[in-house]
Amino acid sequence: MPQQVSFIGLGKMGEPIARNLLKAGYELRVYNRSTEKAKALVAEGAQRAEVPFEAVEPGGVVFTMLSNDAAVKEVVAGEHGFLHRLGHEGVHISLSTISPETSRELARLHAEYGSQYVASPVFGRPDAAAARKLWLCFSGPEEAKSRVRPLLEAIGQGCFDYGADPGAANVVKLCGNFMIASAQEAMAEALTLAEKNGLQREQVMDMFAQTLFACGIYQNYGKMIAQQRYEPVGFQLELALKDLNLVLDTADQVRMPMPLAGLMHDRLLTGVAKGRGGMDWTALAKGVAEDAGLDKEQE
Repeated sequence: MPQQVSFIGLGKMGEPIARNLLKAGYELRVYNRSTEKAKALVAEGAQRAEVPFEAVEPGGVVFTMLSNDAAVKEVVAGEHGFLHRLGHEGVHISLSTISPETSRELARLHAEYGSQYVASPVFGRPDAAAARKLWLCFSGPEEAKSRVRPLLEAIGQGCFDYGADPGAANVVKLCGNFMIASAQEAMAEALTLAEKNGLQREQVMDMFAQTLFACGIYQNYGKMIAQQRYEPVGFQLELALKDLNLVLDTADQVRMPMPLAGLMHDRLLTGVAKGRGGMDWTALAKGVAEDAGLDKEQE
């Protein structure tokens, strides 16, 4: 019989990831707060649960892909949470970008009920999720990681193990998102400098993306920033701000100064304050253009 897997959270990332589990031959039971988002997967063979509790099989495996710490805690331990039902030998895989401390707290909660927790945040936008091109970092108990690794391999192109600490993978994810945001700021500043000196933004970025910075972050985000095109929305600017808050909180806990992270936090906070929270996070470049007197008000 095909293994049954549960999936909670069918947003821009969750839906294509869940679909790849279906394609890999797993029986899938899904839950999303908005039932509309589950319809396509149900039409493709998934079963829909009314509440998180009903999505989970005792001793089974459940994925969560949710927007923040509070949302993950709610589906685990809230009124309709699955913590009690998952029970002995069950495994919860959290794909969300949440704080390392929240992952450690969730791991302790699961241990009280005989289940296990694996943190496995992902790198990649929705198109990468659909194409199984995600990169995954994961951490947690060895037994649980061995059990779920085939599932992780079914949704991405590579998995990187960061040991037993359930918060470790989240630290890696926050480091990565901080570096991506910083790279976007650098590209926005460099291309705005080029523009103010009479050069074509796209021409400059094309050269860098083929030579010194020939990798996806610079090629894909660089193209959007060069074209001042902030759609389609792969990752909302307000969620990037949430992640920078997590970066700074994590740094504070270990007394790690991160002045560049502070700058990025303020750049994103300004964008949200100006009503850009729902735009793609590359729209941070609009703030750079405004500072230089070049913003074209393309919102």
